[in-house]
Amino acid sequence: MDFQSCVNIKKEWDIVGARQLGRDIARKIGFGTVDQARIATAISELARNIYLYAGTGKICFEAIEDINQKGISIMAIDNGPGIKELSQVMEDGFSTSGGLGAGLPGVKRLMDEFDIQSEDGKGTEIKVVKWLR
Repeated sequence: MDFQSCVNIKKEWDIVGARQLGRDIARKIGFGTVDQARIATAISELARNIYLYAGTGKICFEAIEDINQKGISIMAIDNGPGIKELSQVMEDGFSTSGGLGAGLPGVKRLMDEFDIQSEDGKGTEIKVVKWLR
């Protein structure tokens, strides 16, 4: 599986670029406006986390297909400090930035698949997938 398009996240404006590219890819795959909005929201959250907590990273997109469905796969990759308390970060309402705390649990709810790998001091990799229904 190779990711076709990536957006480097270095400054706050890159969050908007990642969101727009993801929405465009979702539209081309055939997602309706509601799912496009869900996907864009998840991308915003992932990109904002990179910007706030890791400083730099990237969001990568891939149109995926299996036997009877197609979808979008999104990877958020950074070399930041990693997430010490993964279970805590995945609790609803938990926020370290003073935000709403929708964060990663919100991303998980918006998407169909969610996988997170994080190592203290080595960064975080989050993969999410949304299938076209």
